[in-house]
Amino acid sequence: MYTSVFTRARGPGSSANYVHLIFCIFESATSVPCCKQDAGFGIVFILYRLPSFHCQLAGRMGRQRKRVVTGEADPPPTRKDEKPATLQRKEKKKKLDIGKIFINISIGLCIFSLIWFFYALYMRSSLAKRVVTLHHSPPVLDANSTSAEVSPERFWGSYRPQVYFGMKTRSPRSVVTGMMWMRQFSEVDVNLRHTCEQGDRLQGYGWLMHDGLSFGVQEIHDSDFTLTTEFVKRMGGEHGGDWTWRITAKQHSSAPHAPVISLMFYAAADTQGYLEAHVEERNRLGSITGFSEELGNFKITFRKPVAGESSSAKYASYNYLQTMSPGLERLTDIVRNSLNRRFVYSHPSGEKRQYIAVDTYKPQHQPKSADPRKENDFVLHQVTVQTPFQIEVLFESGSFRDRPNQLSAAAMTEELEKRKAAFDAKFEKTFGLQAKGLGQAQVKFSKAALSNMLGGMGYFYGQSVVQSVYNEYPLLYPEGALFTAVPSRSFFPRGFLWDEGFHQLLLSKWDPQVTREATAHWLDLVNMEGWIPREQILGDEARSKVPAEFVVQRNENANPPTLFLALQKLVVQLQADPDAESSRPTLPFLRRLYPRLQTWFEWYNTTQTGPLPNSYRWRGRDKDTNLFLNPKTLTSGLDDYPRASHPSAEERHVDLHCWMALASGTMASVARLLGEPHQEYERTHQTLSDNTLLDELHWSDQLRSFSDYGNHTQAVSLQQEKVYVPPGQPRHQFPVARLVRSVRRAPKPQFVNALGYISLFPFLLHVLKPDSPKLEHIFRDMRDADKLWTPYGLRSLSRADPLYMKRNTEHDAPYWRGPIWININYLAVRALHHYGNTEGPYQEKAAILYQELRTNIMNNVYRQYAETGYIWEQYNDSTGSGQGSHPFTGWSALTVLIMAEQY
Repeated sequence: MYTSVFTRARGPGSSANYVHLIFCIFESATSVPCCKQDAGFGIVFILYRLPSFHCQLAGRMGRQRKRVVTGEADPPPTRKDEKPATLQRKEKKKKLDIGKIFINISIGLCIFSLIWFFYALYMRSSLAKRVVTLHHSPPVLDANSTSAEVSPERFWGSYRPQVYFGMKTRSPRSVVTGMMWMRQFSEVDVNLRHTCEQGDRLQGYGWLMHDGLSFGVQEIHDSDFTLTTEFVKRMGGEHGGDWTWRITAKQHSSAPHAPVISLMFYAAADTQGYLEAHVEERNRLGSITGFSEELGNFKITFRKPVAGESSSAKYASYNYLQTMSPGLERLTDIVRNSLNRRFVYSHPSGEKRQYIAVDTYKPQHQPKSADPRKENDFVLHQVTVQTPFQIEVLFESGSFRDRPNQLSAAAMTEELEKRKAAFDAKFEKTFGLQAKGLGQAQVKFSKAALSNMLGGMGYFYGQSVVQSVYNEYPLLYPEGALFTAVPSRSFFPRGFLWDEGFHQLLLSKWDPQVTREATAHWLDLVNMEGWIPREQILGDEARSKVPAEFVVQRNENANPPTLFLALQKLVVQLQADPDAESSRPTLPFLRRLYPRLQTWFEWYNTTQTGPLPNSYRWRGRDKDTNLFLNPKTLTSGLDDYPRASHPSAEERHVDLHCWMALASGTMASVARLLGEPHQEYERTHQTLSDNTLLDELHWSDQLRSFSDYGNHTQAVSLQQEKVYVPPGQPRHQFPVARLVRSVRRAPKPQFVNALGYISLFPFLLHVLKPDSPKLEHIFRDMRDADKLWTPYGLRSLSRADPLYMKRNTEHDAPYWRGPIWININYLAVRALHHYGNTEGPYQEKAAILYQELRTNIMNNVYRQYAETGYIWEQYNDSTGSGQGSHPFTGWSALTVLIMAEQY
């Protein structure tokens, strides 16, 4: 291993070479992590050889002295130029003393090098551990804060946003319940539905009503039938009480005949607890009993299907599956692999037909070491029945001993109607849409948007995969829980840091406690450095939906700190009515949150700084400038929005500057509320809000707008690379030609001059003063149809920009290069409302733009929902059509606040 290092020494025999060798070893150890152990052995070897070297040197000195004093022959005749013997002895003694000094120095240097070497190893090991060391302050949430004992009303919930319908508890190893279905006798062989997939091409699905606590109503529109899923919870006992599901199936009016559907209800344990199936009438699973630490004893009962409200029995065929599962992410595969066509559906009024049903599951043979997880109980009940029909599933807690009756049939209907009425009343009180004169259809849409965000709340538990510059390989983050909303149940069913702040702007209006708990969960994931992994992929079920290249989170990468928007909202609510029941818990919540909030803010303020004082730069830009038309900045949240064409440390990013102005202002407000020192945060906020400084760092006179700064050229394009094929050689044996970037003019330090969302940030986050002349330019660009204005909202990049709607690679369609995004449009409407209600020379212009933009956004989002059944990730800037992920009831649901004019 150390051959190359030893050969760097200049030869054996001198102490200088030993010292040089030690420094060679130390240099290798500090530059190559895998050489640490060998380097230690190398230094130990040198120290081992030093004593022998000392003896060799002393022996040589002694032999020289012996030749001088013990010679027996007469001394040779003294020459005239020969020195006296006493003088020679003095000189040799002097040489010996110098040798000893040099030896002592060598030994000292070796000891110093050894100490420094092990100190460097210690520091490297310590720095490597920092990324997986959680913050030292007490967690914001107590360990049992989500338990049935402390929070029974939120214990059970639809906390599995990645499946069409399912429930679990807010506990790390919850028993999970869910539903799958498939249409029998269809053209498609097996059309099993379970996890939310855009590829299922459903005509629409989502919650119509959901209060985030006790009930929910969802509609799922398949090809020729609609499933309505309803649930109601009832408190009682010590383990979160009971709940009941009701599934109603109706055929579409356009369907030629009533479809036959198989519904599959299941329960699965997750590493603890057990389930027992109770079979009745040969193949019909009547109930499941079970036990887990969080639930105690419980029973799940499957009622027989009835013909809607008439309660008359329906003919049905039954099947069940009882097996073991290695993980929740494998449930769909287990069911799919257990299907068999040997069963016969014998409807009394029709012919006998073979149908597909669960049979025996035979796991594929795998080596024992392939999946070391404990296998868990998995029980599934299948009922095959012709529409229309209605089925109920009851969960009853063993500790609920004094229940008045079963929550089913008429009792279920009565309870459900009470919850619906309460939801309607609270919705109107909170948002006042009917009072504003909005029609019933728009109010129903708004309820669905809010309900989908509430029904999309998930509870996740697991470990992120992280890495720092001090780690050779990725590490597992400490286990943790996360209660969070998700952007999209189909495509992004997990937590995203910069999305969550926008989510909580809406949820804080409906239920501030949800915002407090979600924010606390996020801040409880902060490490000792102040970093929070920006994408939370917790547990195998969540990880199964994520491409491998996005799994590892790197601790130099940030995300917009939008949680400060939500905290700002909580502070405003508290200051407006400190005695309100919904606001009283906010102050103690902020007090527990504050130490982590401080560290989080300081992490941004130290790791994301720019090249000039009070400037900022996003880390984590794509480094492969050959393949990207403009290297992405995923960390900014605006992925492919044009930045400097050639990433460098000299960049200055205006959006991050504005986020830090917002964050420092919020920190000052929180510190004042808590009686903590706030002057430093206030000074930072005043500095970053200084419009003169902002102009110096980011105002482009050429573009007459705010802009990023960096090493940039606009003379770039994607071109087909040339692949040389020798004459006579077959083309298919050579690489396929790719699209690669061509740079026609060398970059230079300059403003990027890309007009779009980034240019608006000083306005969006209220950094500009109401009398700033820059507002005139911003309003002009916003209203220009050749730049940002459309009848559907503000487009993300000006139509006049060279990169407008240009692909970033041959595989990456334009994302933030033209389409309309609701989160930024919400900030624009909010800012126009602010400037339109603040005295200044541009107040009237802001008020006019506010009315126009608000109308355009809410009309188009509602129209697309009515036409397609979905709220979308983004909207086409030419047609207004929804596009991208769907349903996307994360920040696109902010349309509710725009309609309610609550900012």
